[in-house]
This record gives sequence, structure tokens and C-alpha cells, in this order.
Amino acid sequence: MRLLSIVFVALIVLLQYPLWLGKGGWLRVWEIDRQVTAQKDGNARLRVRNDALDAEVLDLKQGYDAIEERARYELGMIRKDEIFFHILEKTPVIKAPEPAAAKRQ
Repeated sequence: MRLLSIVFVALIVLLQYPLWLGKGGWLRVWEIDRQVTAQKDGNARLRVRNDALDAEVLDLKQGYDAIEERARYELGMIRKDEIFFHILEKTPVIKAPEPAAAKRQ
């Protein structure tokens, strides 16, 4: 009877091996499912980026406002009838420390 039990346990283990560890087993299915989820997330991010680029291309094709805006901000261009004022911010002047020889005298 003991031998029969060992044979059945061995048979069950042999039948379970492909289910869990085989080429199409549960572990492989879970790994592929994780990869599919990651790919879907990547595709969603790329879809958002593509939609933004598509809207920008459409805007550039339809009007001159987008072209003018890009020329102003990326190339620093201004119109002929405009006056350009460049305002510099005050930067604090940091004095260099005096040499030790100058302090003694």
C-alpha cells in the first residue's frame, strides 16, 4: 500500500511539473502577463506623446501663431516694428577675501 501511495504521489508531481514550470506553465503565463501590462503602460505614454505632437503639427500647418511663438521663444526673433528691451537682473557682488598680508599692515 505504501508503494502504491509513493507511485501516485510521483505521478501527481510529474503531471504538475508542466503546469507550473513547463513551457506554457503558470509561471511563464504570469511573466508574460506582467510584460503585456508593462507594454500597455508604455504604449499609453507614447500615445499621449504622439497626440501632443499631432496637435502641434496640426497647429503649425493651420496658422502662423504657432510658428511666430516658436520663432520668438526658440530663436529669439522679433518683428520689424517691435522694440526689444533686455532687462538684466541685479546680481550681488561678492568681494574676494583680502589676503592675510594686507590685513596685518
